[in-house]
Amino acid sequence: MTDAAFNNPAPRHDWSLDEIRALFALPFNDLLFKAQQVHRAHFDANAVQVSTLLSIKTGACPEDCKYCPQSGHYNTQLEKEKLLEVDKVVAQAKAAKAAGASRFCMGAAWRSPRDKDLLLVEEMVRQVKALGLETCMTLGMVNGDQASRLAAAGLDYYNHNLDTSPDFYGEIITTRTFGDRLDTLATVREAGMKVCAGGILGMGESARDRSALLQQLAKLSPHPESVPINMLVKVPGTPLENVEDLDPLEFIRAIAVARIMMPQSHVRLSAGREQMSESTQALAFLAGANSIFYGDKLLTTGNPQADRDRALFAKMGLHPERRDTCEDDTAHAQRLTQQAEHAARAERAAALAVEAQ
Repeated sequence: MTDAAFNNPAPRHDWSLDEIRALFALPFNDLLFKAQQVHRAHFDANAVQVSTLLSIKTGACPEDCKYCPQSGHYNTQLEKEKLLEVDKVVAQAKAAKAAGASRFCMGAAWRSPRDKDLLLVEEMVRQVKALGLETCMTLGMVNGDQASRLAAAGLDYYNHNLDTSPDFYGEIITTRTFGDRLDTLATVREAGMKVCAGGILGMGESARDRSALLQQLAKLSPHPESVPINMLVKVPGTPLENVEDLDPLEFIRAIAVARIMMPQSHVRLSAGREQMSESTQALAFLAGANSIFYGDKLLTTGNPQADRDRALFAKMGLHPERRDTCEDDTAHAQRLTQQAEHAARAERAAALAVEAQ
């Protein structure tokens, strides 16, 4: 890419691994400069989108993700909790909004939601949405009907991370395939929701794996609206508790490359911030990160307190991104049309399946 192309680049979905690795190999100052050019072409360079994440159902997950303290396969001393009551979730959402969050994210440790649980989840979405917050859920794999129900309830974003590269994926997870994750993202997108998808760095993957992860994310069309870049939080009892630490500058490089490759996406500085110095976080914002989770927990792992985040924002001259979360009539009509088209396709597929029997 020429320098001029970094000033207002069009989104691309055809990045080659050689191109991505060439970006990673740039001198650090040059890489951050190019990332800043891209960032400023699409965003207010001093605005950061602020989200809060709440675990609505904790522990006993049947998946074997080697990084996760919620997996039922490992002994991490995590207390299991049932699905939270709707009023408790709403109370947390009100507190998050008062603290400055514009989006409220809810996560449940499921392989996929059951219908009886989905009824409660839909009500959570409706009530949180009524507070004027954007809504996001991460519930594991969902099928077309479940995705349509969540969209109809008003869910704005669905989070489903790819985690790592296709080649390294089997070293981290065996209970769900990389293809399963792509299928869920396609299902969510077809239902009309926005996509939140990223990965985790520092799990023992190679530099090539980090490039391949970003390549897969950029292949998604459109790009995910939100791209969380997580630094592994090493939890005792998980298989990755003793993995070698990733060099913080390599993490910053990944933020910068993600910003260049997905210019219109919010790149979220996500898990691992508790272990990061203010200087490392400042570099991440300079590299193009423009979204964070606010609060003291990310599901079950630590996160900088909101007061510390506000103090860091003040030092850097950053401010929370101001977002209009009200859906206008045009957007509402478009969403209803997408849902109707999705339902019609599902009916046609079911009819064809019956005819084929």
